[in-house]
Amino acid sequence: MISVIIPTFNEAKNIGKLIEHLSQNQHKTAIEIIVSDGGSTDATLAIAATAGAKTLLSPQKGRAAQMDFAASQAKGNVLYFVHADTKPPVAYFEDIKEALLQGYDLGRYLSKYDSKSWLLKLNAALSRLDVFAGMGGDQTLFIIKELYQQIGGFNTDMKIMEEFEFCARARKNGKYKIIKKPVLISARKYETNSWLKVQIANYTIIKMYRKGASQQTMIDRYKQMLQPC
Repeated sequence: MISVIIPTFNEAKNIGKLIEHLSQNQHKTAIEIIVSDGGSTDATLAIAATAGAKTLLSPQKGRAAQMDFAASQAKGNVLYFVHADTKPPVAYFEDIKEALLQGYDLGRYLSKYDSKSWLLKLNAALSRLDVFAGMGGDQTLFIIKELYQQIGGFNTDMKIMEEFEFCARARKNGKYKIIKKPVLISARKYETNSWLKVQIANYTIIKMYRKGASQQTMIDRYKQMLQPC
């Protein structure tokens, strides 16, 4: 079984459409959809429950903590982490199953943005590269539960860069696959700010992370550089 885990916070606009997409393109006896919420003040959880997902209120807010809490409740032997504003390919179930049969333990997709911007098309093209900057969560991430538990899951103390840290750690113990198909990613962060501002912010935070900056220092700097979306 594959457990699809979606961390949310005020995602009422997106969550219903995502669950419907996931449900339409899956094997109902071999998948569960879990929404792990960080205390939304909108109708995220109600919409998710109506759409057929298992809903959880995480005892700790933060993407890493919410995903880890859901993983502890998941029934599947494969965990698939998906952001609420991202749409996996129609054949996601078959893609992950094929990767597992090929001997891979974890992996991600490529990027495609819901925008006609040529700069975001460049970003999407660069997602083909197996580099550190490509190990965020936007491209979604699957991992076998055995490996997830072996490495101790997500670091729940992290509020930023948690998926990069997790992937780097997991890859030391498992075989990593980049599936050559794109997921559709919301361009809302780029539309709210600008391509250049987001690129500079991402570069700055990655540089700070590699130099050992504290979580709070990185969070404060990121908030200074970008408007929330």
